[in-house]
Amino acid sequence: MDSPHKSPGQPARRKKFDPIVLMGLGILIGGIFVISLGMFLSRPDRSIPPYSIGAQEGSLVAVHVPPYTSDPEIQTLVRRFGDVGRATRDFADMKIRPTTSDDPRGRYQTLQILIFSDPFWTEPDNLHRYVANEVDDDSEKTFRKNFEAAVRAGYRADADGQAGWIGPWNRSGSKDRTLTMQWVFQETWEEASLHNQTSSPAP
Repeated sequence: MDSPHKSPGQPARRKKFDPIVLMGLGILIGGIFVISLGMFLSRPDRSIPPYSIGAQEGSLVAVHVPPYTSDPEIQTLVRRFGDVGRATRDFADMKIRPTTSDDPRGRYQTLQILIFSDPFWTEPDNLHRYVANEVDDDSEKTFRKNFEAAVRAGYRADADGQAGWIGPWNRSGSKDRTLTMQWVFQETWEEASLHNQTSSPAP
């Protein structure tokens, strides 16, 4: 009696992907594509990288750029915020809600913009957690440190002037070299006004 055996010429069957897994991957990839396309089409100027406002807590704004955005491209966005500050100090066209709507001097007297390429940090819950929790709990300290380290660039405007930088947000003034902020510009409003006058084309 012949013993049963597998035919050597029969190829092994390939495992098929679960349709639910394929559907989930399709939704994920499609979502990323739609978000990136939306940021690209809605940006106010094609000379700056696509971006979206992830969340805003008072005067603190979390901005998201796609992960592939380079530092030089992000720098053009930081400079654009600076240009708006010099020209009108009205950031409505940059998709930012007023931060000092009741101030007679203007709607954006105080503004802090943080730019991230990881959308996790621009989620409203995470920005609120960062703003609301300044406690000594170790987990919150770690969260705040990771939040600041994830920043790709930033911009601030206050009563004294404005500034923009590339790199993590070294809010605590740490000596850690991985938190080095490379300043793109730092200027008083008087200096900003002079800069705007000299850069404006002659009539």
